[in-house]
Amino acid sequence: MSRFRNEPIHSFTNEQHRTQYLAALKYVRGELGREHPLIIEGQSIRTQNWITSTNPADPDETVGVVASATTTDVDHAVAAANRAFNGWRNTSPEARADILRKVATALRNRRFEFNAMMTLEAAKPWREADADTAEAIDYLDYYADRIIHMTRQLRRRDLPGEENHMVFEPKGVCVVLSPWSFPLALLTNMAAAALVTGNTVVMKPASNTPVIAAGLFDLFRNAGIPDGVLNFLPGQGATIGTHLVTHPNVHVIAFTGSRDVGTNIRRQACDVAPNQRHIKKVIAELGGKNAIIVDDSADLDESVSGVIKSAFGYSGQKCTAASRVIVLQSVYNDFCDKLVDAVRTLTIGPAEQPATIIAPLIDDQLVRSVRDHITQAKSVARLIHETPTERLPDPNRYVGPTIFADVPPESPIAQEEIFGPVLAILRANDFTHALNIANDTRYALTGGLYSRTPDHIDQTKRDFLVGNLYINRKITGSRVDIEPFGGLNMSGDGAKVGGPDYLHQYCNVRTITEHTLRHGLAPAAEVDPGSDTSSIPM
Repeated sequence: MSRFRNEPIHSFTNEQHRTQYLAALKYVRGELGREHPLIIEGQSIRTQNWITSTNPADPDETVGVVASATTTDVDHAVAAANRAFNGWRNTSPEARADILRKVATALRNRRFEFNAMMTLEAAKPWREADADTAEAIDYLDYYADRIIHMTRQLRRRDLPGEENHMVFEPKGVCVVLSPWSFPLALLTNMAAAALVTGNTVVMKPASNTPVIAAGLFDLFRNAGIPDGVLNFLPGQGATIGTHLVTHPNVHVIAFTGSRDVGTNIRRQACDVAPNQRHIKKVIAELGGKNAIIVDDSADLDESVSGVIKSAFGYSGQKCTAASRVIVLQSVYNDFCDKLVDAVRTLTIGPAEQPATIIAPLIDDQLVRSVRDHITQAKSVARLIHETPTERLPDPNRYVGPTIFADVPPESPIAQEEIFGPVLAILRANDFTHALNIANDTRYALTGGLYSRTPDHIDQTKRDFLVGNLYINRKITGSRVDIEPFGGLNMSGDGAKVGGPDYLHQYCNVRTITEHTLRHGLAPAAEVDPGSDTSSIPM
């Protein structure tokens, strides 16, 4: 029986939790500005170039300074991971699982500290940061549980005189390329899955959030991960990304990020170097253009609440965020009015303030991109809410909630992923029309329905073709084991993160068949000529 239980989410109506978070922010601020070198084969390596990580709400506040790897460092790290592979491969699943559980315990004990680090480095509001840390703990505990189940509950069917075994083996060196949007949870997910299955790892975090990744690496090192099994290799993707992906001694590439980068990784990984003896496995979770359908039987107040949480949590900087709402004609105007009234109440400010819902975007490049999308959308759709500039603490770092109505389904704002708080509302003539609009994008990650009509609910379950479908609740916040996560089409290949089959992707599967009808056993002398044969039964 599984021992796994999801980590509870903190409630910040609880005074003790609020006090702990504030204390953690103060403590983390006292630790800011430290240098974090590369770690390869257990050795700290200082580089010529460094990445300065700053607080998105205050660019003058340096969170940390992190070494930036070169292609030479990539070669060094991959070679170190290859040297460590055989020893880690032959380490028992129980011992590997034990390290994950130790990391989970350490992270649980330092939860508020990691929450605070995400608030300062990734501009994650309190609830979002706490959920991220809880999810990371869940991945560690769940995969520790799953590897034991996988190795003890193997498929086996023997015949008289024949034994058949199916064995899961690690593939080799895994490169982990993680996003800044879930800087702890998704980095932990990919690294933990690779490690617990016996692969060695080169961990390259997002350039926006390398200090959080350095903290996670320290937890693994303190838990006893052997040198070279996990290597910390921050750096600019433009400098080392292609070299990591095309390296002939890399076996697995685990990536979470944009569609364009992910599909490019797949193309590059297909090329086989002259001395390469394996086909690379690419595990890619990509973007989304997620829709919520609101029909004419829905509770509009409940629908508005769910849409706001789905669209504007973490300022829309989630691949799972709702960026489209498809509303039936008869309730369209009422829904739009209620949504705009509710959005006007959202608090905008630095993530460290406990009431903040809309925090700054991760960097000024993203701010410019989102504003460009808003400008383009104004020419094709009706703007019904845009946050006044005077309400923004800094227009160069913040984008307030922005809502367009009467959006043409084929327009860029209805088709392209926009990593920010921009929502498109589309009008549907009937329920089948709504489903057709919802499915008519290249993405298929998450989707939702608000309805009290059983036929509509059944039709949605059958015909709304997304990886994760949510009915009468928000479409973000999937939970490990309960709601395994993964998209279809251009959002991914359907593999479910935090699900019972996720670890299989990091493994080779071998079948071993042994014929057991022997004519006696070989004398020990034949096996070991120097052994004593006096006790061998003849």
